Amino acid sequence: MEKVSIVGLDIAKSSFHAHGAAANGSKVFSKALPRGRVLEFFGQIEPCTIALEACAGAHHWSRELSRLGHDVRLIAPQYVKPYVKRQKNDANDAEAIAEAASRPTMRFVTTKTTEQQGQSMVLKTRDLLTGQRTQAINALRGHLAEHGIVAPKGPQHLPRLEKAVAENGERLPPEVTGLCQIFFDLIAGLSARIDALTRQLRQIARQDDVARRLMTMPGIGPVTAVSIAVLAAPPEMFSKGRDFAAWIGLAPRQHSTGGKTRLGKISKMGQRDLRRLLIIGAMSAIQAAQKRGGAPDGSWLARMLARKPKMLVAVALANKMARMAWAIMAHGGVYETPANA
Repeated sequence: MEKVSIVGLDIAKSSFHAHGAAANGSKVFSKALPRGRVLEFFGQIEPCTIALEACAGAHHWSRELSRLGHDVRLIAPQYVKPYVKRQKNDANDAEAIAEAASRPTMRFVTTKTTEQQGQSMVLKTRDLLTGQRTQAINALRGHLAEHGIVAPKGPQHLPRLEKAVAENGERLPPEVTGLCQIFFDLIAGLSARIDALTRQLRQIARQDDVARRLMTMPGIGPVTAVSIAVLAAPPEMFSKGRDFAAWIGLAPRQHSTGGKTRLGKISKMGQRDLRRLLIIGAMSAIQAAQKRGGAPDGSWLARMLARKPKMLVAVALANKMARMAWAIMAHGGVYETPANA
C-alpha cells in the first residue's frame, strides 16, 4: 500500500470514516470505522497527519491520537465545507477534511487540554444557569402581571415581588401563590449555584497568571479574564492585535471589490462568548467613567463619547480591549493607562 501522508477523519457518536491520501493527494484508502476500532486502526498505521473537524469530541480524539504519535490538526467546519464534492456523506466529508488540511494556508484550531475543557465547562454551566434564572424570572413577572402585580426587571427586584405576593395572598387564587413559591424556590436555588460557580471562577482567575494580568484592564473581571484565557486561541496564532479582534468578530465586515473598500458593521464571527463579554465589559467601563464625572479630558474615550452613541463607543472600546488583551497575552506585562492626547 502506498505511504499515507494525511488522513481525514470524519467523527460522529458511533460511526467514523477515515480517508487516507498520499503526499500527491491521491486516495490510498477510504474506510468506515466503528467507535471502538478507531484507536486500534490508527495504532497500526505509521505516524502521519490526521485532520478532524473541530466539533463535539474533537479535542478528546485529538489528544488520544496524538498519544499514538500522529500529528493531529483540527479545522473549523466552515473551512471544510467548500471542499465537499457534490453529495454530503461520511466518505465525502472525510475526503474534504483531508483536502482542506493539505492546503498550506489553512488555519487550524489548537487542541485544548482536559484542564482547559473543565474550566470551559464551568463558564458554560454558569451561562446556562444564568439563562435559566432569567427565563424563570421573566415567566414569574409575566404571570404576576396578569394579576396586577408588577416589578422592575432583574433578580435584585425579586424581594419586591415576593413581598407583593405575600401582601395580596388573600385576593390571589391558591394555585397562584403555590406556583409563585415554586418559582421563588427555583430562582433562589439557581442563584446559589450561580454564586458558587462565580466564586470558583474567581479562584481560577487568582491562580492563572494570564487571567490575573488581564484583570488589570478596566472592564475585565474574573469571568471575562478566565474566558479569554480558556476560550481564546493562542496569541502566537495572530500577527497583531487587530487579527485577534477580527477573530472574535469585533472588526468591520468587508464587502470590497474593484479597488473600492466598503466597511460595514462588525462581522460577529468567531467566539461569540468572548465578544459578548468584552462588549459588556466595555459598557461597564464607560458607565464607571461617567459615574466619576466623565472620561478624562483629552482621552480617546472622552472624544468618542462626545460625538458617537454610547453603544457604538462600547463596541469600539471592546475592539480596543481585545487588541490590548492580545498584547498582554503575547508580550506579557499588565495594563498601563495610556497618556491623554
